[in-house]
Amino acid sequence: MTLYSWFVFFLAVQIIHFLGTWKMYQAAGRKSWEAAIPVYNSIILMKIIKRPTWWTLLLFIPIINLIMFPVVWVETLRSFGKKSTLDTILVLVTLGFYIYYVNYTQKLQHNPDRKLTAENKTGDTISSLLFAIIVATLVHTYVIQPYTIPTSSLEKSLLIGDFLFVSKINYGPRVPMTTVALPMVHDSIPLTKSKSYLSWPQLPYFRLPAIEKINRCDIVVFNWPVDTVHYFFEPKGRPGVIKPIDKKSNYVKRCVGIPGDSLSIKDGFVFINGKKLVLPERAKPQFSYSVALDGKTPIDFETIFKELDITDGFLTNEKRDTIYFRALTEAGAERLKNTPGVTGIKRIIDKGNDNAIFPHINKWSQDNMGPIYIPEAGKTVALNNESLPFYKEIITNYEGNKLELQGSKFLINGKPATTYTFKQNYYWMMGDNRHNSEDSRYWGYVPENHIVGKPVFIWLSWDTNGKGINKIRWDRVFTTVDGEGQPQSYFKYFLMLLAAYFIGEFFWKKRKANKE
Repeated sequence: MTLYSWFVFFLAVQIIHFLGTWKMYQAAGRKSWEAAIPVYNSIILMKIIKRPTWWTLLLFIPIINLIMFPVVWVETLRSFGKKSTLDTILVLVTLGFYIYYVNYTQKLQHNPDRKLTAENKTGDTISSLLFAIIVATLVHTYVIQPYTIPTSSLEKSLLIGDFLFVSKINYGPRVPMTTVALPMVHDSIPLTKSKSYLSWPQLPYFRLPAIEKINRCDIVVFNWPVDTVHYFFEPKGRPGVIKPIDKKSNYVKRCVGIPGDSLSIKDGFVFINGKKLVLPERAKPQFSYSVALDGKTPIDFETIFKELDITDGFLTNEKRDTIYFRALTEAGAERLKNTPGVTGIKRIIDKGNDNAIFPHINKWSQDNMGPIYIPEAGKTVALNNESLPFYKEIITNYEGNKLELQGSKFLINGKPATTYTFKQNYYWMMGDNRHNSEDSRYWGYVPENHIVGKPVFIWLSWDTNGKGINKIRWDRVFTTVDGEGQPQSYFKYFLMLLAAYFIGEFFWKKRKANKE
């Protein structure tokens, strides 16, 4: 929906509210016109139902308002003596329109002194549950979100089974674009393949102020730009569901290119503006290697694999004189090189041409590509046959234009164009596990409106070990994602503070009891 459409929708809601409640406003000692003034009518309604004024704010926060509207409907009825179970069911089933029936057919008597606390245990439980859901949804949407690492693309920095807290504040909380959705779930209802949201209506993209910009080498959570899910039920012949931006699958990668950069990959190493990208100490990029053996010296590979924490497996050739590792750090490769029985080690570099590599021109490979310009908002590029593969998706999909080719001329929204000016920033995301990561090398740029947040804290790390043996990685519990040096667990300090709290509470209660 456009801003104009939302304005019309907003006015329609105000009219519906006025027509259904103006007599109630009068019965509560207010003027009938007060029910027609946008926002002000909500403030007055809070006074009528004896609820705090700040509830008005919750009525305008996407997702939260889906919980608040039913609450306000029920509270409105109870303020006029309609507090039976049947009244509650009717107002919920009719999406609030039962209030119309009460407003026009019932004798209205406002009760300004009604009891606000629940009259029974069930009501009290429901009220507490709703409040908890509202608070949790606010925190989940605008402050911090839990996330689990599902793949090894950032192995060594983030491991499969790491449970993270992702900060929305660092890069600015994004206001949900999908306005009708279940709270605190992503694109599907747990344990089902049903969508957890309605694709319509959609809010325009808006992000609250950030406390920092995305920097090179930051680990970032974002919505996968090319996500098209296939398992939701749709009419035959469609490739899948084109999901709203904020309901696309969440990915986590390292940002290696920021707006305005010129990025190249040479033999697997990233170069920015002609200089090799220097990764932080905690980043341990991995590459594929072939290891030659003499075939005579026995090698305790099990011990070596455990020491080097090799997680992506390996293959051997028929002669068993060469082992192929999918993922080894440079330090791990050096360790193997000095192992008796190993005659040589070579990093595998993809030098062929692969049409799967962005921008799908069958010219580059996963280890050798570029230079590629990372688009920056407000910057203009030439539009021609050579640049089109790089920017076509941006022009049409990410920035919503109609692009046509008329003879040898390009038309954007029906007008001839030889250049294009970007509306938003873009980023280049890659995994540290270079040969086991689906990233920007395959699908291109990540638009700014797809950015979710910054992983800041690992609160739990669960190691399945791939052998059915589950255990906690205690050295990773309560560690930060970023920072200088190697990760350090703060779990023992947490336990000390927790123990201090309980001890302090015990003595405080004991002292209080002695005074009584």
